[in-house]
Amino acid sequence: MTEKKTPHAFDVKPVLDLIAGIEADLQRLKGLVEQQAEKFDPANPHNKTPDGKLTDEGVECCYRMFDEGKSRYTVAQQMKISFAAATHRFNSWRKLGGKKRTTALLG
Repeated sequence: MTEKKTPHAFDVKPVLDLIAGIEADLQRLKGLVEQQAEKFDPANPHNKTPDGKLTDEGVECCYRMFDEGKSRYTVAQQMKISFAAATHRFNSWRKLGGKKRTTALLG
């Protein structure tokens, strides 16, 4: 009769430990990238032109504040613009899709 060979026992613990280590490294890297992407400063002087109008970066800064759920009043205060200007930017942000819009790069 033919003798059945038992399959070699495979220890999965080292593989699972390796996967856990890789996942932890990926989460750490993801955190580093997300922190850089989220940085914006409402008080940055590059947000406004010399005549007081918002630059493209200033508009994007407003939109990112709306993405975070900030109110029009808060955006107006932090950007040092009128409530009417913040309302105009809010309506533009909504027309672009709100949080689902394509974000522009800053800097």
